[in-house]
Formats: sequence, C-alpha cells, structure tokens
Amino acid sequence: MKKIIILFAIVLTVSMAFAQNANKSTYYLDGDVIKATIYHDNGTVAQTGYYTADNKLTGEWVSYDVNGNKTAIAQYNNGEKVGTWYFFTNEDIKEVSYADARIAKVVTWKSDDIQIVSN
Repeated sequence: MKKIIILFAIVLTVSMAFAQNANKSTYYLDGDVIKATIYHDNGTVAQTGYYTADNKLTGEWVSYDVNGNKTAIAQYNNGEKVGTWYFFTNEDIKEVSYADARIAKVVTWKSDDIQIVSN
C-alpha cells in the first residue's frame, strides 16, 4: 500500500510539472528591452511585446485570441499609449489614434466597406 501511495504521488507531481511548463510565458533580453511572449492556457500565443528595464510596456504589442487570430496591435512608449492601435473582430477593424496618451481619434472599418482594387 505504501508503494502505491508513493507511486501515485510521483505520477501526480510529474503530471503537474508538465501541465505548468506548457503555458509559461517567456522573457529574454533583446538589446536594452525585454522581449515577452505570453501564452493562453491552451498553449497558443496570447501576446507578444517588449518591456523596458524598469518594467514599462514599450514598442509594439500584438494580442491574439485562443485560436491564434490577431485581435489587436498596440504601440507603447515607456508605458504610455502612443501612435495608432488596431483592434480586429470578425465584423470590423477599429483604428484608435493616441495623442498625449489619450484617445484622439477612432475610425471603424466595416467588412462591407472593404474594396479590392487591382491594376
């Protein structure tokens, strides 16, 4: 009986270790910034982006849903929202422009507004 309990404890410990390793976020130094890749519980990438050395968001951040579809592209400068952000849904694309870390303009592109032009 003692051996069965020990075996069960080992199996449980190993299975928990593998489950935790599948969804760990990764961080590595890329020049003077830290490159981050954050994962959903199912193992697909949730976000990619950069941190400054003092842990502020910087540069481009891209977000994905659990199926791997891109949901947002964002821009940061030393923790402040800057530039133009894009939010993607099945129905539309929202373009949000920031000035002084505040929303300056929002444009929504509906899927029925899209036209393909070729030469």
